[in-house]
Amino acid sequence: MNKTPITQASLDAWSHAYRTSDARRIATLALSKQDVMDACYSPVPQLNRRRKFSLEIETLPVTNQEHSGRCWLFAALNVLRERIAKTLNLKNFELSQSYMAFWDKFERANYFLEAMVETASLPTDDRTVSFLLQTGVHDGGQWDMFANIVSKYGVVPKDVFGETYQSANTRNMNHLLNRSLKACAVKLRALVARNASPEEIRGEKERMLGDIYGFLCSCYAEPPRAFDFEYTDKDGVYHIEKGMTPRAFTEKYVGGLLNDTVSIINAPTRDKPYHKTYTVKFLGNVVGGRPVKHLNLTMDEFKQCVIRQLQAGKVVWFGSDVGKFGDREAGIWDDGSFNAPLLTGLDLEISKEDSLDYGFAAMNHAMVITGVNLDEGRPTRWKIENSWGDAHGDKGYYICSDSWFDQYVFQAAVEKEYLCDLAAFAEQEPIVLEPWDPMGTLAE
Repeated sequence: MNKTPITQASLDAWSHAYRTSDARRIATLALSKQDVMDACYSPVPQLNRRRKFSLEIETLPVTNQEHSGRCWLFAALNVLRERIAKTLNLKNFELSQSYMAFWDKFERANYFLEAMVETASLPTDDRTVSFLLQTGVHDGGQWDMFANIVSKYGVVPKDVFGETYQSANTRNMNHLLNRSLKACAVKLRALVARNASPEEIRGEKERMLGDIYGFLCSCYAEPPRAFDFEYTDKDGVYHIEKGMTPRAFTEKYVGGLLNDTVSIINAPTRDKPYHKTYTVKFLGNVVGGRPVKHLNLTMDEFKQCVIRQLQAGKVVWFGSDVGKFGDREAGIWDDGSFNAPLLTGLDLEISKEDSLDYGFAAMNHAMVITGVNLDEGRPTRWKIENSWGDAHGDKGYYICSDSWFDQYVFQAAVEKEYLCDLAAFAEQEPIVLEPWDPMGTLAE
């Protein structure tokens, strides 16, 4: 097919159509002094924005990830803290997000360097190598990566290992870390190219990791190896457990929860049949840890698994694309609350399948589902605990419509027992996806 240039005749026709369209001229007025999404906001669908839920779990105050991409860690730790707070009768409690982020950064640096050695025979413009170099090490992650860090290092209360400026403002720290990792990659690839011995390569990598460990300690402080766990319960009774290690604390208060939790996804694309499991090349953080593994379910199956866990009184970690049809101030996500086609005159219709295949939407943020409104067993809206502080929404709690959930929710972490007859599918060997597959995107 021959390429068609834009002609003056076409420009004249389009100009005439614009100038004679009342709708386009009204839109021009509306867009002249406000954001386009504010201009297309519709006050009509109030039903989707009501903060009433037939099933709602009482939860602790929201947390704040500040200027960092640690949402996946905040959300996952918020799931764990609810179990611990209930067990210990606590009114307020947080687990240390910085502790988890420190070990994730350090382990991921090792994971990256190992990948550089593994792919050293490939040119830097190879798609896999290029993807790894562009991705580097940053704040985002997925559920199984969280489970890997907890399994190896445990968790600690936030008052044992608190925030620093760098942990809450990660942009420049990440920039320096990734610059160093690329410099390290150059040296490691050069060693492989000259056929250096495995011992020499390993020794150089150990030296690099030592420097990175020191840098991260400067940014976060060095993580504790033992601590005294102190707390006062709702009845005002003080408790202390002395000399606990992070892993001992985790074994006592978290137990085997993470081993019993499965990552489920809804990816309605032709390359991912339902009831199969999937993993992604070079997606991970702990060398030797469990791989990221997803079970793909229909949306109806996905929702029922989530609802069953909520009905058991347990909140649910999930991942979605929060960049679509949201009002941060009001604390809502609802595609029905924005009439963008009417305002813009554009064709904006795109299916969830095509959104994934064409790079329009993918998981980019993790939060916690704490409630749902059911109408004759069918969900109409969902209550969400975010990690952006308490200044927006209902003291930091948000709401999403069920139609938004259908289109922009991609992943959840559900305990095996709530998969019911779907649980057997989770035991399959996973199909391996390419590193750039949309199911490999990281929540930030």
